[in-house]
Amino acid sequence: MDTALVVPRVDAGAWRLRIHGKGVARPVTLGFQDLLDRELVERDITLTCVSNEVGGPYVGNARWIGVRLAELLREAGVEPPSRGGPADQLVARSVDGMTIGTPVEAVMDGRDALLAVGMNGEPLPFDHGFPVRMVVPGLYGYVSACKWIQDIELTTFDAYDAYWVKRTWAREAPIKTESRIDTPRPFASPGAGTVPVAGVAWAQHRGIARVEVRVDGGPWHTARLGAEAGHDTWRQWVWEWPATRGHHTLEVRATDRTGATQTDERVGTVPDGATGWHSVVVDVT
Repeated sequence: MDTALVVPRVDAGAWRLRIHGKGVARPVTLGFQDLLDRELVERDITLTCVSNEVGGPYVGNARWIGVRLAELLREAGVEPPSRGGPADQLVARSVDGMTIGTPVEAVMDGRDALLAVGMNGEPLPFDHGFPVRMVVPGLYGYVSACKWIQDIELTTFDAYDAYWVKRTWAREAPIKTESRIDTPRPFASPGAGTVPVAGVAWAQHRGIARVEVRVDGGPWHTARLGAEAGHDTWRQWVWEWPATRGHHTLEVRATDRTGATQTDERVGTVPDGATGWHSVVVDVT
């Protein structure tokens, strides 16, 4: 949305991916068919943009099909810093010139970091990075989700600042635990009685353990959670509110599976993601 003013139309037959750099014992060049010939895995992963304000829409879930990136790196001789590897940053380069820096440790710590070739049961759409893009659960997109990828260089954070880091954003950006009220909408006028308050919560690569809702600063009420597709996806929730007539403020907060509850401190998106509780004001009639 910043450098790709026109969506690139990459020829899959001519596409190549190069893996090289610091600590790469065996540089690799792969074609599209080389990836398709490897074991493909399918994973549900929620992506979040770091520019998503509290309660914002820049988060979404999809089913991705791809190759595990960590396996390719290991075949190239790469070791993560925790095992003595000299590179702590993976710089992905897109055909449009975008550079995205990702912690090597995060890619190789066991999570399903993918070079994705498909999305929701179909070939990857052009505007989502066809023929190949990166998907790394648990990290905001600007440090993980390189579209139209063509080059992976192993380097260090001290040696190179990727595109957004040069523009004052943080070098490393794990996704923060957040939750959102989707219904009722702001300034809605539901009738008195039982009103479903519902939305989504996310803490990718940690998972959501609990969601709570409160009314007008009162006690917190535990919401009912929907089925969990995995700890790399968002989770739906609902609380049945016995609504009374009048002007009310609803607030939501989530707790991830590490036991950490999202903070109420309201902070903007720069440099590493917004925080705060989402709230909705309604008038019950």
